[in-house]
Amino acid sequence: MIWDLCTTQEIAAADRSRVVILPLAATEQHGPHLPLATDRLIAEGICRGLETKLGDKILILPCPPVGYSMHHRGFAGTLSLTHAQLMESAATLLGCVQEDGFGNILVLNAHGGNIALAGVLMERLGERCPDARLAFTSWWQVAAEALGEITETGPGGVGHACEFETSLLLHLHPELVRREKIAAGTNVSTHPWAEGDMLRAAPVKLQRSMAQMTRNGVFGDPGAASAKKGRAILDAVIAALEPVIVDLHNSEK
Repeated sequence: MIWDLCTTQEIAAADRSRVVILPLAATEQHGPHLPLATDRLIAEGICRGLETKLGDKILILPCPPVGYSMHHRGFAGTLSLTHAQLMESAATLLGCVQEDGFGNILVLNAHGGNIALAGVLMERLGERCPDARLAFTSWWQVAAEALGEITETGPGGVGHACEFETSLLLHLHPELVRREKIAAGTNVSTHPWAEGDMLRAAPVKLQRSMAQMTRNGVFGDPGAASAKKGRAILDAVIAALEPVIVDLHNSEK
């Protein structure tokens, strides 16, 4: 079920064991070949796949279109909320969900800049509603093992507007990919202990803006992307999320 496509009576009658999913995304630069809405489009694509497979167990909230993206402001078009604004917005939204009697909540993130904030959000909601069942993950985190079998670009190849994100857009919205502008990322190296990507977290986080990490806004190699790979990525993420949702749903019974 899609929350805002339901009527008020349908939400009132919905099984309270359903898992309410809040997708988090961003509106920010994704290099010269992907739209600013890339993270939202990916989050919504994953949620549509989950709704097709697990529609009787979930309720999907509207995806807030803007996240925390101040570190991308070196590139035109990027929009951002502050940490405080995004935290208050998400906490208030999920507070409404909890007041309506839903205690199983999954925050599904599609943007790296939201990770720290989402962790604090979970703690804040947990303090307010200790009996709620709260879970948080990013799509590349929950399916990391399977995605490691899919990637062909090696270390530093999957980071931003990369093999993975470009593949997903080629599958979900091929009309929005500027194929003629696809180019490898201009990753700027620093120290061995600060190197990482989606699948391989750096041992130590070195704070840098995206403009300091890459000159063209791409971190990784979108040249290895394909629609077929995008389908495989989507399937892997949905398969990894399915047992999480089933367990949360069944915990109420």
